[in-house]
Amino acid sequence: MTQTNDVQIGTRTIRVTKDLRIPMRDGVNLVADAYGAPDDTPRPALVALSPYGKELQALALTMPPQRRPSPMWDGCIEAGDIARVVDEGYVHVIGDLRGSGGSEGEHIGNYNAGGVPLGEDAYDFIEWVAAQPWCDGRVGMIGISYFGSMQIYAASERPPSLKALFISGGHYDFYETTYHGGIMWLMPRAAREGRGGDSGWAFTDRVKSRMLETLTDDELKERVAKRLADPDVAAWPNLVHTLHYPKNHEPWFDIITNELDGPWYEEQNPINLAENIDIPVWLQIDQGRGWTMDGTIELYNTLKGPKKLTIGPYPPMQSRPWIEEHDKMFRWYDYWIKGIDNGVMDEPPVDIHVEGTRQYVSGEQWPPKPVEHRELFLRTRRALSFEPEIFGPETAEPDGFYQAPLTVTDTVEILSWATPVLTEPAEMIGGGAFHLFAEIDQDDTNFILRLWDEAPGGKRQLLTTAYLKASHRELDERSSYGDPYHPHTRAVPVEPGAIEEYVLRIYPFGATVLPGHRIVAELSCNEPMADSHNALLPPDSFHLPVGRAVTHKIYRDAVHQSRLILPFTKKHSSEA
Repeated sequence: MTQTNDVQIGTRTIRVTKDLRIPMRDGVNLVADAYGAPDDTPRPALVALSPYGKELQALALTMPPQRRPSPMWDGCIEAGDIARVVDEGYVHVIGDLRGSGGSEGEHIGNYNAGGVPLGEDAYDFIEWVAAQPWCDGRVGMIGISYFGSMQIYAASERPPSLKALFISGGHYDFYETTYHGGIMWLMPRAAREGRGGDSGWAFTDRVKSRMLETLTDDELKERVAKRLADPDVAAWPNLVHTLHYPKNHEPWFDIITNELDGPWYEEQNPINLAENIDIPVWLQIDQGRGWTMDGTIELYNTLKGPKKLTIGPYPPMQSRPWIEEHDKMFRWYDYWIKGIDNGVMDEPPVDIHVEGTRQYVSGEQWPPKPVEHRELFLRTRRALSFEPEIFGPETAEPDGFYQAPLTVTDTVEILSWATPVLTEPAEMIGGGAFHLFAEIDQDDTNFILRLWDEAPGGKRQLLTTAYLKASHRELDERSSYGDPYHPHTRAVPVEPGAIEEYVLRIYPFGATVLPGHRIVAELSCNEPMADSHNALLPPDSFHLPVGRAVTHKIYRDAVHQSRLILPFTKKHSSEA
């Protein structure tokens, strides 16, 4: 039953209406809470939709924002600062998606609820809100991560009352969100199940696996057997458990059994839907979130209407409850929803916070400054240089490392190469590639690159990352110099003992490595569970380790030129 009360929060009074029932076109009702001013004046509304539970989002009224690595940080409190929304003259409406929380219906699989695309529900939700007496008919949306992805689903259906979007930290290409370079990322488990700093989905018994609902028993057995035959999967207890008992973790089961890109990911890929969107959109993402940087930029380039792109500062994880970026958001909504001419559209559409100098660089497109891709070569004695190796393979023997499975060791073996100390600043903005010549003694492994800015005294900050499962090394026709693409539609085992060239896609970033600093490249097949970067992420934000013992030989001689291709801005192309 809907209840309305005026609640005192500090010095302000907020009118809270709980458990609104919002009808969908098929008769299912979603539930929502509305927060507004304690008078009857109609105002614009900002809508937030997710499966994380509206009651969890209400903590934004009573819980001070927590920064990582606070143990109180909860990754699912993402709907925004309720009190600030009300103070800015909007109604904040927070709803539970179909099949979650208090809402009716079933949620089956990947961004599809009971056979209904989530965008359709968002359309009906927005138009219902717009018709309420406390709303003036103008609607925007709010929230990061899942809430951000929901904005794209909503806008792709073109609800007439939706006037603009501001999306921070959204997830778009869902395959690339889940498998980085083909390597499974374990954080989506946390977001769904509630692990390691995430409350997870507000599960009910109506959140179901698409695979269990649509595949035959024989097809399911075949998929499960195939995944259990992968040594990486077989060595990880949670994955074995989920494959044997899928009803305990149904959405996670779907991810595990779809290790290749294909229809399950593409049917509701937000980037594919973005061509339908012509309302104004501002996209924002922070440095260090490489796994969403690529998708954010691809989405920006796909959008047709007025748009802006902001890449903010490191570190990657914002506060929970989420309070950052509200100044930008309200400037955007005040202009496009309230009609206030505040000059937001007079500024360049693209800007990025460049680490090192910690200044914003602006421009008319991505990247915002002209860049030239330049090569940094892996050399003998663990050197990284703008000059290629002069010695052939008979002299420059390969570097190497042996990685035992983490079932029998706690040690993650890491190779590193470093430039000399820089004498001039080196500014880089954009993405790149890592060409790696390697030989392994198994049919598969992971290649994980992490690029660091190392200051005098050894303090480091992550610049960017790259990932590639060796069996996913195929490139497709979109690839160009410094800009590789992998289709991830099939896995091709590696011939043990053969030297192969692997091209890793380096996630976009922006940084100036200052004089006195060094650029350090680290290569491994697993990643350390905790270091100066991972401590800033939720505990489950690591990648599935290699489950077999693998010996790696890394060739970097005159014939096998293992090298980084990095996006140096033309003004700051500095010799190392």
